[in-house]
Amino acid sequence: MSIDASDHQTTRLAPEWLTEPSDPNDLAPGVWPASAHRDADGALVLAGVPAPELARQFGTPVLVLDEDEVRSRARGTLEAFRRAAGRHDGKVRVYYAGKAFLSAEVARWMVDEGLNVDVCSIGELTVALAAGVPPRRIGFHGNNKRVFELERAVEAGVGTIIVDSLIEIERLGAITERLDRRQNVLVRVNSGVHADTHSFLATAHEDQKFGFTLDSAVEAVERIAELPLVDFAGLHCHIGSQIFGVAGFRESASRLVELHAHLLEEGRFTALTSKGAAAKPLLNLGGGFGIAYTRADTPSPIDELASGIVDAVADECAVRGIELPVLAFEPGRSIIGTAGVTLYEVGTTKSVEVGEGEERAERRYVSVDGGMSDNARPALYGAQYSARLASREGVEAPVLSRVVGLHCESGDIVVDHEYLPGDVTPGDLLAVAATGAYTAALASNYNHVPRPPVVAVADGRARIIVRGERIEDLLARDAGIDLPAAAEKHAGNGEA
Repeated sequence: MSIDASDHQTTRLAPEWLTEPSDPNDLAPGVWPASAHRDADGALVLAGVPAPELARQFGTPVLVLDEDEVRSRARGTLEAFRRAAGRHDGKVRVYYAGKAFLSAEVARWMVDEGLNVDVCSIGELTVALAAGVPPRRIGFHGNNKRVFELERAVEAGVGTIIVDSLIEIERLGAITERLDRRQNVLVRVNSGVHADTHSFLATAHEDQKFGFTLDSAVEAVERIAELPLVDFAGLHCHIGSQIFGVAGFRESASRLVELHAHLLEEGRFTALTSKGAAAKPLLNLGGGFGIAYTRADTPSPIDELASGIVDAVADECAVRGIELPVLAFEPGRSIIGTAGVTLYEVGTTKSVEVGEGEERAERRYVSVDGGMSDNARPALYGAQYSARLASREGVEAPVLSRVVGLHCESGDIVVDHEYLPGDVTPGDLLAVAATGAYTAALASNYNHVPRPPVVAVADGRARIIVRGERIEDLLARDAGIDLPAAAEKHAGNGEA
């Protein structure tokens, strides 16, 4: 396809990582679910269900989760870490990080595939328990777990509570004695490694709200040893999110194993098995494994990550002459992120001129019927996404576009930079890829916009797993509105 002068102008607005596609209808492998393809009419199909059918049945916006993609990634992650640990005669646990997105159905998928579930609030804990997740397979995180939350976790028999402060340790001590229940804990440690910035800092004094420094962790473990019903099971560390590569994990593992060896020598591990024998110490290295949001992203394959991280820990243990602990990991985004696709309807389009004189260029704005209330990540973090026409294939050449939402905010951006066909028009369906993680979980009612439903697709069928909200749901929370009277008033005006 030839590129005219206007195309050269729009390229000035495009970031370096974004290349103009030869086909603006293509679906980049690794960005979209493996089942995604176009049918004979050019419509996007997810797990055998065409996008127009999903929009007709559930409306838009709608978050669509490919169930087989989620299950496959969960299963593949567990198998990869088991293989890696098996080469060193080790054992692993994989916890699904529920903060990425949690519903009862998703929790059950995780248990079905052999994973445990990680929660970080009373709400997530309640969902996991209601879904039937065995309490011993739940890990409970949080830097400010309130007393009633800790009580519920101990009462339920949660497998591990990850303690984050001395105050929390004291709270647990009092709760376990009052309830006469034993509780295993992990101590969360700041290793001084920040993989998100690739800066492996040597300092032990971390300016963040989570966990203990390497030095103060020893004090925390010593205090736990003094509590009769709180048992120290091991260490926990999380170094960041959306991580590509193993370098950060290797450096963090080196520091954690050093601390682990010291505590082992001091005989500080007190957790017991169900039969009363000493349990093998646990080392939880967190999650944060990255995914591809655009074709420019190159996440590390899970087998490569698993081998690199487990080998690093095994090497550090061998140097110190100690046994490999049970290893645990907490992926969330890498399991559910790519499985999610959000469908929107296009409402308006317009082109704007940017710059002056020879620097003048044109950008197309495509407005959709959702926005920052159903995906806050672009506004919060400047996150990048990929988008494609979903109801048909475009026939015109690609145009640099910005997909924006309906909210009264200039920062309400859904996809900041994307090449879309020049004939995108009102009424078209637009699909945004890789929205399975941290979209529904962060959704809000900004501008009193109801949150959309979450729909699972598998084998050509679709079903709601989280119901969408209606305006009535929002009104029901407002104590100043008499709902029956409001409904009667609208009915009189022909607005019911």
